[in-house]
Amino acid sequence: MSVFCLYSPKLSIFLLALCVSLFTLYHIQSLIARTTSSPPWSFVHQWERVTNCTQEHESMAEKLRQSVTFLPLKDLRYADKALQGHTWFMSSMYDTREEGEVQYQQFPSESSKRRLLCLKGKEKHDGSWNSYALAWPEALPFNATLLKGLTFVSYNHYNYDNIWHGLSAMVPFVAWHIRNGCESPSRWILYHRGELRFEMGPWLRTLTEATFGGAPYTESFEGVNDGQPLCFEKAVVMRHNEGGMSRDRRTETYDLMRCKARMYCNVSLEGRIPEVNKQGLPVIGMTLFMRTGSRSFTNESAVIGIFEKECAKVDGCRLMVAYSNNLTFCEQVKMMSLTDILVSTHGAQLTNMFLMDKNSSVMEFFPKGWLKLAGVGQYVYHWMASWSGMRHQGAWRDPNGDECPYAEDDRRCMSIYKNGKVGFNETYFSEWARDVLNEVKIRKLEEAASKTIASTSACACG
Repeated sequence: MSVFCLYSPKLSIFLLALCVSLFTLYHIQSLIARTTSSPPWSFVHQWERVTNCTQEHESMAEKLRQSVTFLPLKDLRYADKALQGHTWFMSSMYDTREEGEVQYQQFPSESSKRRLLCLKGKEKHDGSWNSYALAWPEALPFNATLLKGLTFVSYNHYNYDNIWHGLSAMVPFVAWHIRNGCESPSRWILYHRGELRFEMGPWLRTLTEATFGGAPYTESFEGVNDGQPLCFEKAVVMRHNEGGMSRDRRTETYDLMRCKARMYCNVSLEGRIPEVNKQGLPVIGMTLFMRTGSRSFTNESAVIGIFEKECAKVDGCRLMVAYSNNLTFCEQVKMMSLTDILVSTHGAQLTNMFLMDKNSSVMEFFPKGWLKLAGVGQYVYHWMASWSGMRHQGAWRDPNGDECPYAEDDRRCMSIYKNGKVGFNETYFSEWARDVLNEVKIRKLEEAASKTIASTSACACG
């Protein structure tokens, strides 16, 4: 009885409640202690995931960095077709091609999988010792320097001193410039057959400055070790000169360069009021642009006399005689702006023809032997006249000249004929000059009467 009374129902309920309370208090205290001594389990888990992800990312970037492979800029396997297709310069890369547009490579781009172009080496004598690679911005090669801005990378199979070859290398960059919001480069990197070049010729450098609105900076790799890569935030590579460009695109490009050169030299833009003489007739500027040395006239005074005589027969004709080796760039721009008929032997000085007003005329002269042996390159100024909107009035080829000990069609003779001099044929020259002068006179009179000369007050690209 007494035991039964001791374990009454009320007491049992009380004891049960007490036990539950004590158990709860114990676990609350234990939880607080664990909280103050270490982070919650979920936070620790998240932190471990972030740490692991960062380590994996760093590991992946390191693997990508180590996987960057530099290849020779000049691939000697393609030496027999150095200018064909992908060429021997950066031979693993293919160009972006659009109908009628310049062929180029751009980095980063979709075709490069957003990778940047990196270059290594300062070799000036063997381009196969210079190299290139592509790398993602997050995984540039070890010890690489990233150069900001736009970089123009130019491949030239010839050189940057001859104004024709230099201009041919520059034209595609001007075309790209026009088509891409007139963006101008921060620097140029010049290659000749994969070998670095650090200077442009004075004529080309000045034209580049005029066209792009600032003196060109040619990367000299100063302070860069031979094995240290340079990577570029944005790069455009050209290796085909005007290849792929339509005639309209070339004409557009020459139009811009003409306009920019005249602005730079403070020469009136195309569309100026035509100059007239005292009788009110349009002035016709005929310029004999003479060479010295190779491919010069054997009897300059006789040639000058022939054209002087024919010019004097045409009201408004003004004859100028100039030498290509003693004029500054702006003096040549000024002279060409006053020239309607350019008379000159074959040579780089004829490159200046694009600086004349459109529809101006060109008369070209060749030494003996060129027609058979010089190849298609002898027609470059015929092509250039078409591209720049000029009229090539044909060429006279001297049948006389230095003798070759081999057969006339033997290619060894070209070494003799290449730098030969040009004679004259008074009858032919007189008739030719008369015909061209008459054609130009009629055209200028028609333009003056109909006022069809296009007005140009500003250049494209500002």
